Amino acid sequence: MKLSENTSVSHVKIIDLPVVTDARGDLTFLEGERHVPFPIRRVYYLYNVPVDAERGGHAHRELEQVIFALSGSFRITVDDGDEKAEYWLRNPRKGLYINRLIWREMDSFSQGAVCMVLASLPYEEADYLRDYDEFLKSARGM
Repeated sequence: MKLSENTSVSHVKIIDLPVVTDARGDLTFLEGERHVPFPIRRVYYLYNVPVDAERGGHAHRELEQVIFALSGSFRITVDDGDEKAEYWLRNPRKGLYINRLIWREMDSFSQGAVCMVLASLPYEEADYLRDYDEFLKSARGM
C-alpha cells in the first residue's frame, strides 16, 4: 500500500469554501448540499488536543464528513483499503471531504488547533469500524 501526499484516494477530496473579504476581515460560509455533498446532521469540534495526541483510528459504514482546521493545523491520513494519502489542514476555507468506508487517522495537532467536523448523520456507535482488519473486509466488499 503506498502513501502519497495530496494525491487521490477514492472518495476523498479538498473542498474550497467561498470567502468574502473587506477591511473588517474575512467571512467564510457553507451550506449543506451546496458546499458539502450532504445535508448536515451533526457538527462537532475538537480543541485542547495535546500536540502528541492521535485522533480518529476508525472508519464509518455510512457516515460522510467534511473536516476543517478552524485554527492551527493538523495532519489527516486517509486510507481506502488500497491507497493511503495524507493531508495537512491549516486553512479554515479548505475542508477535507471523507466519504464512507475511509479509514482516517489524525495527528500532529499544533498548539491551539481547532478541528470542526460536519457529519451527514447523527452519532451512532454501530456505524463505526474501529478494527482495521474489519474495515479492510468492508472496504473490499468481503
